[in-house]
Amino acid sequence: MNPPLHRRLVAELLGTALLVAVVVGSGIAAQRLSPDDVGLQLLQNSTATVLGLTVLILLFGPVSGAHFNPVVSAADWLLGRRAGTGLTAAEVGAYALAQTVGAVAGAVLANTMFDLSITELSVKDRTGSHLLVAEVVATAGLVALVFALARTGRGAVAAPAVGAYIGAAYWFTSSTSFANPAVTIGRVFSDSFAGIDPASVPGFVGAQVVGGLVGILLVRYLFPDVAGTADDVVVPHTTSSPAPAGTRSPR
Repeated sequence: MNPPLHRRLVAELLGTALLVAVVVGSGIAAQRLSPDDVGLQLLQNSTATVLGLTVLILLFGPVSGAHFNPVVSAADWLLGRRAGTGLTAAEVGAYALAQTVGAVAGAVLANTMFDLSITELSVKDRTGSHLLVAEVVATAGLVALVFALARTGRGAVAAPAVGAYIGAAYWFTSSTSFANPAVTIGRVFSDSFAGIDPASVPGFVGAQVVGGLVGILLVRYLFPDVAGTADDVVVPHTTSSPAPAGTRSPR
C-alpha cells in the first residue's frame, strides 16, 4: 500500500524544492567562483546536480517515488492506468501542483541563500529549435530509463542511475537537460546562470511533453508489460510493517 497522499505530496514538494535549490544555488555559486569560464561553471553546476539529485531520490523515494517531475508522474498514470497501477489522474494533478510550487520555492530559497532578489525574473534567453530537440531527447531518455529500471527490478539503482543520466545530459544536450516542466518554471525565478526567461518556458515545456510521449512509446516497445510496475517509479514506495523487536531476517 502506498503512503497517504498528503505525505507523498509533501515529499514531492520538498524534494522538488531542494532539487531546484541545488540546481540554482550551484549555478549562482559557479557563476561567482568562475566568472570567466562558462565550461567550468557548467561542470560545477552539473556535478552538484548529480550528487544532489541522487541524495534526494534516496531521501524521498521511499515515500513518494521521487518523481519530482510532472512528466514522470503523467507517464506513470498513462502507462499504469490499464493495469490499475501507478497514479490516478487526480493524483497526477496533485503531484504536478506540489512539484511546481516546490520548484518555485526552491528557486526563491536559493536566491535568499545567496542574497539575491527574490522578485527578479530570469532574462536568460533559451530559444531555438536545436534547444527544443535537445529537450525532447533529454526527457525521452529520462522517462525510458526510470520505467526500464522499474520493469527490470533495478529500482535500487535508480538514484545513481538517474543522477548519472542527468549529469551526462547536461553535457550531451544543447539545452543542458532541463527535462522537467516544474523545474523549468522554477528556474524562471532566478536571474542567474541556471535561469530561463519566461518567454522560453512554453517551448521547453512543450518539448518536454513530446519527449515524455516518445519515452513512453519507447519503453512500451522494449518492455510490453511495463504497466505492471508503474507503482515502482522512480523507486518502490510502499509502506510495510516493521519487523517485531528481537526478530531476525532469514538468510
